[in-house]
Amino acid sequence: MGSLTGNGVGLHVLRLCSVFEPAPAPGGSAVAGRAARFDPIGGMQNHTAALTRCLDALGHRQTVLTSRLAGPRRTDRLGRAAVVHRTGVATTRLRQLWALAALPRALAHPAGTPAIDVVHAHQGEDLATLVLARAAARRHRCPLVVTVHCSVGHTLAGRTLHVRLLRAVGGWIERTTLRRADAVVVLTERTAAALRADGVPAGRIAVVPSGFEPALFAAPDTGAGAEPARLRIGYVGRLAAQKRVDLLVTAFGRMTEDADLVVVGDGPERARVHRLVEQSPAADRIRTTGFVEHSAVPGVLASLDVLVLPSAYEEMGSVLTEAMAAGLPVVASDVGGIPEVVRHGETGLLVPPGDVAALAAALDRLVADPGLRDHLAAGARRRAADYSWPSLAARVAELYRRVRSGDVAQPTAA
Repeated sequence: MGSLTGNGVGLHVLRLCSVFEPAPAPGGSAVAGRAARFDPIGGMQNHTAALTRCLDALGHRQTVLTSRLAGPRRTDRLGRAAVVHRTGVATTRLRQLWALAALPRALAHPAGTPAIDVVHAHQGEDLATLVLARAAARRHRCPLVVTVHCSVGHTLAGRTLHVRLLRAVGGWIERTTLRRADAVVVLTERTAAALRADGVPAGRIAVVPSGFEPALFAAPDTGAGAEPARLRIGYVGRLAAQKRVDLLVTAFGRMTEDADLVVVGDGPERARVHRLVEQSPAADRIRTTGFVEHSAVPGVLASLDVLVLPSAYEEMGSVLTEAMAAGLPVVASDVGGIPEVVRHGETGLLVPPGDVAALAAALDRLVADPGLRDHLAAGARRRAADYSWPSLAARVAELYRRVRSGDVAQPTAA
């Protein structure tokens, strides 16, 4: 399944990503609270780390270059053969400078180390990664693979000056890089169609979604305690403007059915979300927990009855696959790639983005109808089988083999 090359030797992959799973901190905590607010942990961090672990298990050597997470520069080993270098500058501003700090290592070929076979860039809203990846692929004379976690040209939404500049300048960088890449991985068919319309040959686009790690969900620790008196609605993820947790808090306050709300996560919207909770007519039934490590997420999901993802825009929403693995019905925005994961009436309910009344009504409907919850939960468990990380990683490994052998459409000349 693409684990090794034809001569039985694993590939050496240079993975470039602006964010990655945080390094263990002293005392065993994965990340300090300050770091979680500075760079809140989300789907892209979990995606890049899970893929790295699974490819390591398949026998591939990987060198990961990523940004520091509000902490010191450091190098760590991951698995049997992966090495993670965290770099950047000591500032919460001008975050793109991490790529400049990583450039010497991205271009280097230390004596005694195997040559780089594939450069794999992971693009979010940090477009410096693409510039770094193009330079690295040219230096190492090897294929370039790009995973699009958030297309600034087709998914990013908003009217602020920052967003408009990012769409204009970043959209050009994205478009020109993807046309020249040897392969482009997208999370949803929606983005694949948009990139084909942008001039990226269909033969170089592969749809490989984010997934869940089966080992984490084998036996989640839900903790001891009595069964809650009310159903528990939950949000798990970054507290960022994109995620619209403020809408969830507002909608929960308008519900007519009795339930509890648990908000799990941290980020730049933390203070605003907490103010809204304090002002909510249902404040006594809302609990905020702050950041939890990813290894604890299965237990959190197992303690919930409904998961909500009210995003304004979303490439896919990786927490949705984990919710399905936990057998949770979902209420989510009908936006971006979410409808490809959440099938309305089968695994969850979709509502128009930004519609507080529709969100409150969907939550009331699920709380009031245990039969519907059971139906959606069963559908979610069945659908989860398509999102196991080991099988998804094998598809990525096969893509590496294909680009190394030239078995893809040729990229557009620079």
